[in-house]
Amino acid sequence: MKWNLRMVAAQRDLWRPTEVLAAFQQVGFNPSLSKVAALWGGKPVTVRLDDLDLMCAALGCTVADLLQAEPVAAAQPAEEGGPIAVGNDERSAGPVRPVARSRPAGGPRSLPPS
Repeated sequence: MKWNLRMVAAQRDLWRPTEVLAAFQQVGFNPSLSKVAALWGGKPVTVRLDDLDLMCAALGCTVADLLQAEPVAAAQPAEEGGPIAVGNDERSAGPVRPVARSRPAGGPRSLPPS
């Protein structure tokens, strides 16, 4: 997803996070300035749906204006010599999960630390 808050705000002649905060406060949405700056500066990890609804009301836009779907890149296999996922190394001969070490035959088990 592409986050378009800056573009939508610019179309409404809002050029700073403080101006966007003032627009949000007019509809009863009162986030902190640092939260608005984080929304302004980059793509948020999460956004509450209630907050998204209030943002759209303040900016006179729709969710489709703020969030734009982007095509998902097709998964491509790692090239030779490129990074590979842990445990996905076909060259490793050992088991995937750890295996308990065998203890010496006839020897007592060690005591746990006190």
